[in-house]
Amino acid sequence: MIDTAGAVAVEALEPESRDAGVAAHYGDPMREQRTLATDVGLVDRSHRGVVAVPGPERASWLHSITTQHLADLRAGQGTELLVLSPHGHVEHHAQVAEDGTTTWLDTEPGAAGELLTFLDRMRFLTRVEPRDATAELAVLTLVGPRAAEVVPDLKEPEVRAVPGPKFSAGSVPATPTTVYDVRELPEGGFARRGRLGIDLLVPRDSVGDVVERLGVPLAGLWAYEAMRVAARVPRLGLETDHRTIPAEIDLLAPAVHLDKGCYRGQETVARVHNLGRPPRRLVLLHLDGVATDQPPAPGTAVTNEEGRAVGFVGTALRHFELGMIALAVLKRNVPDDAVLRIGESVAAIDLE
Repeated sequence: MIDTAGAVAVEALEPESRDAGVAAHYGDPMREQRTLATDVGLVDRSHRGVVAVPGPERASWLHSITTQHLADLRAGQGTELLVLSPHGHVEHHAQVAEDGTTTWLDTEPGAAGELLTFLDRMRFLTRVEPRDATAELAVLTLVGPRAAEVVPDLKEPEVRAVPGPKFSAGSVPATPTTVYDVRELPEGGFARRGRLGIDLLVPRDSVGDVVERLGVPLAGLWAYEAMRVAARVPRLGLETDHRTIPAEIDLLAPAVHLDKGCYRGQETVARVHNLGRPPRRLVLLHLDGVATDQPPAPGTAVTNEEGRAVGFVGTALRHFELGMIALAVLKRNVPDDAVLRIGESVAAIDLE
């Protein structure tokens, strides 16, 4: 949809952006934000990477190498998963959809190749055939309170109890896992209900037909990112660094099953969960916007009143209602009422 009249490409405004290839906006970013917040809009996220995993052993195999409980995933279901380092640091975050023959993973722009490399390395003799499917499927997303009216048969995300492993002394109590509803689309591909709206993974040559059939106003990625930040949903590579663990950025509930079998990085997840105090936390900050009207860049240090760094900015932007806001990762011991600074701007933690 970058060819749509009025579309302004992300790279024209942010030359070094990871989001090159899609529209930042279609002429009025604030109006587009309002549309996503109060009605419904369609966002082009076709720059996301897609990996297909067909094969009869795909569910048990992905279950064994990722954080999510996937052994019982059925056609018409989706969820989220993480790939962790041996020390429990987040390496990949993917949205999942199962269609009965293939498990589809969509992930950050440019990350499909690295994810596929990891999957290929873990195949051994397993009957799976993962491939990079970015050229096959494009991701579009319906966002807004009326999104469910556009694709009406999708149920709300559901938290289900999945039994833990059985031992001679008994079974670990069931723990919750988040399950998303998945449905086929007339043009091919499927729709998946998620945390921020309804994702449509459609054949790339059908994007124009889907847009025309839906008849929904277009909104740029800037508007989508504003909704994401306000909802405190982290994004890999922005609200993460090389030390990030899932509990620090609120990814346990949607993407980690706490009582399934062993997987890489599980010891760190279990230790931090049992102790209950990850070293850092994800917060929403309000910036005063007086010193500058330019949002700070990702990675900008957040400092306390003494000038010591206590965290970093992930995504900062101007929200149509909230003004200048930012997702940031701060040290756990930073008080909720701390006066913080980001460059020349004063920042405060949102407590709602």
